[in-house]
Amino acid sequence: MRESTIMKIHYGTALAAVALVAVHILMRMTMNFADSLEYETVLANYKFIPYAIMLELILVLLSIHGFNGLRVILLELKQGRMYEKAVSYGCLAAMFGLIAYGSRTIIMTNMGMV
Repeated sequence: MRESTIMKIHYGTALAAVALVAVHILMRMTMNFADSLEYETVLANYKFIPYAIMLELILVLLSIHGFNGLRVILLELKQGRMYEKAVSYGCLAAMFGLIAYGSRTIIMTNMGMV
């Protein structure tokens, strides 16, 4: 994939993540902050399907944006074909690992396995 396309994805994920995180924060502000962190309230949030989908989207967007940013930083430190491939594939693997683990947590909590 071309670097310009990757950077467009980077900017798009940043904008979308800012919007969804703003919605997430606004939803937390509808009640007392301490109450919003209680165990039962958090479980209820995960069991509310639209909110769980929003959390999943935030997870995916921030993972893509964050690991692409890390990839760009690491590529600026050193050049070389093998190094660039290793960094790119390493960041991609770490991103998929984080998304898989976070998705597992959201799904398990939603299904009441916690």
